[in-house]
Amino acid sequence: MVNHSTRQPKNNESEALVKTSADENLPAEKVVGLKIRGLRNDKGFSLKNLAERSGLNINTLSLIENSKSSPSVSTLQQLAKALEVPITAFFESEPIVKHVVFTSHDLRPGATFSNAFMQNLGKDLKDNAVQPFIVSLKPKAGSGEQMIVHTGHEFVYCLTGNVLYKIENDTYTLNPGDSIVFEAHLPHRWENTFNGESQIILVIYPADQREEPGGRHFPTE
Repeated sequence: MVNHSTRQPKNNESEALVKTSADENLPAEKVVGLKIRGLRNDKGFSLKNLAERSGLNINTLSLIENSKSSPSVSTLQQLAKALEVPITAFFESEPIVKHVVFTSHDLRPGATFSNAFMQNLGKDLKDNAVQPFIVSLKPKAGSGEQMIVHTGHEFVYCLTGNVLYKIENDTYTLNPGDSIVFEAHLPHRWENTFNGESQIILVIYPADQREEPGGRHFPTE
């Protein structure tokens, strides 16, 4: 078991950091770096503690917190799990619990991470019971060679391009209009096989609402 510092943040440090970033209209990676640092301080974790809990290199974490490296969504997923927060926490500065979420097509909250641009369609939805995203994938973007497993179910709808999904020993190619839904405990991986950008709707239904499997579908930097 990892022992960690019990230092408490001063003056609600995470909220202050995010407010500062929003006021200055900083780029997404800067906002995320500040948010991660604030959440880490809220939990009382040192940089070393968070590295141990997340399995990430301490130097990588330092670069991310100081906005010198843009994290992949897979990296954010590891951090979300280690910090015990939803991955959506990295998209928003002031969470507001909602029972109904309407998202205008031109006002989707989103951020660019590594080889993908994620737009959150369920920002502030109560309990994160459903985690819907529109994901734009660069050519050859994929989840890596390691198979992914998580709780609940996963639904994917291909909007443009071509996305290959491998689930256990079977392979499925999603063309525009194709969809797939499966039990997410089955080992799976995916790759954008189109020579241009592909776009998918990705909906995660985790059995454990604290779990953030969405980020596991992107390679760790």
